[in-house]
Amino acid sequence: MADTRPIGVFDSGLGGLTAVRVLRRILPEENLVYFGDTARVPYGGRSRETLLKYARQDLRFLRSRDLKAVLVACGTVSTTSLDTLQAENDLPIVGVVEPTCRRALAVTKRRRVGMIATLASVRSGAYEAALRRLDPQVDVLCRPCPLFVPLVENGRFERGDVVIETVAREYLSPLLEWGADTLILGCTHYPLLEDVLADICGPGVTLVSAGEESAFELKRLLTARGLRAPDGRRGEAEYYVSDQPEDFERIASVFLQEPVHHAARRIDIDKY
Repeated sequence: MADTRPIGVFDSGLGGLTAVRVLRRILPEENLVYFGDTARVPYGGRSRETLLKYARQDLRFLRSRDLKAVLVACGTVSTTSLDTLQAENDLPIVGVVEPTCRRALAVTKRRRVGMIATLASVRSGAYEAALRRLDPQVDVLCRPCPLFVPLVENGRFERGDVVIETVAREYLSPLLEWGADTLILGCTHYPLLEDVLADICGPGVTLVSAGEESAFELKRLLTARGLRAPDGRRGEAEYYVSDQPEDFERIASVFLQEPVHHAARRIDIDKY
């Protein structure tokens, strides 16, 4: 039986819209509800306890919309809080770590996988643990990139931007010197940096996007559980943020790579 209830997606800011972009491409018939916690972005430097508190609030808000599944489009929450969220909730919740690690292992040629993410994600060790569980022989090197999220949220991600290119070279140098042939972009903000990162890494390094792989994982899960919406319809998307939404249309158009003609609605996340 077809299920037209929406899929919920949340992130610390607007980076998770890169996952929404993929979902709209591969599941065009599905309704989506997106929440970006723009009042508290970035999550990357927070304590595990604070992150779990935020994640629970984000999820409680989304669950008020009668969802059928949730995509945690936040690498930091996926690496620190996903197991707890899955244990506390009775609906499918997909994070970004496991599907991304499987993809990275499928494309690496020398089993030397680099990973860049927020400080909290790197500290958690979740990507490294998942990679080693899937392939005990893999070599892994993880590096935090704390400036990437605020730079991306402020529009500094284009080729030729000397600020982002300088920061990216500094962050990537240890990984390239180490010999990574695959680089996991362990935060859903990072796909907007793909051109810059690809230029610095060169053709010998394959980039793997966390948001894209998690979207495909969610599609497989919905199909397996018979939760897909009927084909032939065009799903709607609703957008919510926790801070002023004035710049949402401009920024969201960049993340989604399509014009956005309706603003996000602001909600008081502290009520949840």
